[in-house]
Amino acid sequence: MVTLLSRRAILRGQIKEEVRIRPPGLVRPVAEICVQCGACIDHCPQSIISMHSGIPTLNFTSEGCDFCGQCREHCPHADVFFDAALSFPYTAQVQSHCLALNSVECQSCRDHCPTDAIRFRPRAGGPWQPSVAEDDCTGCGLCIGHCPTNAISISVRSGSHVDAQL
Repeated sequence: MVTLLSRRAILRGQIKEEVRIRPPGLVRPVAEICVQCGACIDHCPQSIISMHSGIPTLNFTSEGCDFCGQCREHCPHADVFFDAALSFPYTAQVQSHCLALNSVECQSCRDHCPTDAIRFRPRAGGPWQPSVAEDDCTGCGLCIGHCPTNAISISVRSGSHVDAQL
């Protein structure tokens, strides 16, 4: 995790820990072996992988991960880095500045969730309220880029252990 410190975040009092998402299925610390060849970046069809401090990191602001496996397939050290399953130990989380939580009708996160993990419950006298079904959320991040207020974030799934060196 990395502390997010931008001028805007400081002035808004939104200093928080940001989760750096690694390619799906990654099980070992990348810093141990990664030669920064960029093969994962070049072969990602969604163009969501970039190098950050010499480590492949996913950015969900424009697209989400479709778990195609191209990053693993083209990594020269895939046999060391990756597990058999392509998955994330993360889940989506709805923040307090979500439009629906602030009495404005919006369900764009739900509309773009491929697993229907973001659900809206009826509320008397206002728009429906979002909730994330953690068991159904794959952590793909597709909902993040479609939220008009950037109110969706990624957090570590409860019960998961994420190596700080990843």
